[in-house]
Amino acid sequence: MANRLKNALKFSLSGEDNALDLRNIKYLPRWVVFLIDICLVSISFLLTTLIIVDLTPNYYTFMDFASKGVICVLINIFFFFIFKTYAGIIRYSSNIDALKLILATACSFITLITINYITYFVIGQKIYLIGGLLINLWISFSLLFLFRLAVKQVYEYFKIAQRNESLIRTVILGADENAISIAGALDLEHPKRFKIVGFLTKTKHNRSIRLLDKPVVKYQDTVHEEIESLGAAAVILSDDSYTSEEKFALVENCLENNIKVYNAPIVSNWEDDDKPIAQKVQTLQIEDLLDREPIVLDKENKEAQLTGKTILVTGGAGSIGSEIVRQVAHYNPKLLIILDQAETPLHNLQLEVGSKFPDLNYKCIICDVGNLKRLELMFQNNNINVIYHAAAYKHVPLMEANPHEAVFVNISGTKNLADLSVKYNVGHFVMVSTDKAVNPSNVMGASKRAAEMYVQSLFHSDLNKGEFSTKFITTRFGNVLGSNGSVVPLFKKQIQKGGPVTITHPDIIRYFMTIPEACQLVLEAGTMGNGGEIFVFDMGEPVKIMDLAIKMIKLAGYVPNQNIKVKITGLRPGEKLYEELLNDECKTLPTHNKKIMIGLDTVHNYDVINEKIIKIIKSANKLKNDKIVAKLKELIPEFISNNSTYQLLDKVNEIREK
Repeated sequence: MANRLKNALKFSLSGEDNALDLRNIKYLPRWVVFLIDICLVSISFLLTTLIIVDLTPNYYTFMDFASKGVICVLINIFFFFIFKTYAGIIRYSSNIDALKLILATACSFITLITINYITYFVIGQKIYLIGGLLINLWISFSLLFLFRLAVKQVYEYFKIAQRNESLIRTVILGADENAISIAGALDLEHPKRFKIVGFLTKTKHNRSIRLLDKPVVKYQDTVHEEIESLGAAAVILSDDSYTSEEKFALVENCLENNIKVYNAPIVSNWEDDDKPIAQKVQTLQIEDLLDREPIVLDKENKEAQLTGKTILVTGGAGSIGSEIVRQVAHYNPKLLIILDQAETPLHNLQLEVGSKFPDLNYKCIICDVGNLKRLELMFQNNNINVIYHAAAYKHVPLMEANPHEAVFVNISGTKNLADLSVKYNVGHFVMVSTDKAVNPSNVMGASKRAAEMYVQSLFHSDLNKGEFSTKFITTRFGNVLGSNGSVVPLFKKQIQKGGPVTITHPDIIRYFMTIPEACQLVLEAGTMGNGGEIFVFDMGEPVKIMDLAIKMIKLAGYVPNQNIKVKITGLRPGEKLYEELLNDECKTLPTHNKKIMIGLDTVHNYDVINEKIIKIIKSANKLKNDKIVAKLKELIPEFISNNSTYQLLDKVNEIREK
């Protein structure tokens, strides 16, 4: 307490102000509040005595005034302990605290009356005048209540008089209980970031309606006009009833008019931690705008496929694989095997899984999917029922420079796992693929397309016939927000460093989905598929990367090309302007889930595909990159290199065809 008071009495020596800053006192200790309350009830008794002596000479003389006062104070102390009137933080006093004061003083009054009549019946004399006890009740409650009110008002005064803290004038979108709770919480928080000046709502209200003494305004399509009319420079989104399209349009309108946008979680979802309330209100993230309605999953099918089964997740320490692990863990598998070659990420995931799922039976295995002997030993020791194959190299420029590595992991690794799945009667094999496998323009996309072709042909081959045939299922994704190597985390880091934000081409576009969406698709496909399908997710409209960068800069509170520069670097090797989920020849079939389609791709002969892939792997073992790419182009005729040294191979093929 001494240190707190010492800090509170420091004077500000900077600038022209030498004002005493009492805001450093965070709260009064309980014992201080308790002592002040005792002083107040003592003062109340003295005032009551003065009033009684002045009003009438006919007061009781059974005890002297000092003894009467001690009894009165001790009884009040007892009920202070019972109702813990001293326990709350004064500046946050509420109706509950006022009720505690009423109960404590009323019980003290009743107890004193009881003592009064007990002495009367025992010895024939009373200690207190009944009128005096009523006056004391009124004075003591008033002093205790006014003390708390005064502390709140003094604190509010110094909070409002902040000289060195710039408050953001803000409106809250919504006028429901959640919005009111957020506004009240932010108003109490110290140090403050926001000054709430009003509420915005889609619903028409009476013009005179006010919440927390702040106006409630109905907005039209151009929300910025109402925000500016209230003198605000920011808006906090607190209403979760908006669709993704409505939220996107609203945010777009705000950003175009230099209005900052913040996002507040539902109050009931706030974690019970020490994090200041104002810090829970975060700058709106681009993921909040690109997120869509969640995929509706069939939980019963998941339970039938995963509960009590042995599940293998390859690439389990990656962004997609680790989320699959988290989701599968909720279904209580018999054993969850997490396989990855990255030691540190796998170790970190092991710690996380052990903490979040203490009852889960799992094990982590360090292994490269290209290591056939190591994989076979794992299959021999575990009766695996379902495989989620997420292990892959996915960075386009790196694979363009190292095609042999793409073959070792993306093609050979998939082949190893697929062959062992057939050999050891695995029920379901779900492969994670990419939209870059469609009409590939780079080695990475071509390697994933080769893997797709192999598992499809293997499913339809004679090797996979019989009672225990493996169902091979492929899921094809676009770009995954927040995954390792995704453009969004890259832009965030560049913005945090002050720029520039680098874009390879001003017209480049991409499809996006969130990590949970991607993993839900994997689980859903695993139960929907009968084998041989390629499941494609309806990803909505593609996003122009330039627009994405501009929005992220604005959401961070900067002006594009003024505070943060946008730099065009040129297309990287193998990169193309747009991605596709289906090629021109592929047709689609709907499923019971409107967001998931089945791509009817051409099924190739297994013997032909297997022979060509073996040749590709042999070329990779010899580290002959040109031969690797040439054989990939032979396997995948639609593989046309873009902005790459391997474009020469395409020209050679054109000459041969002529």
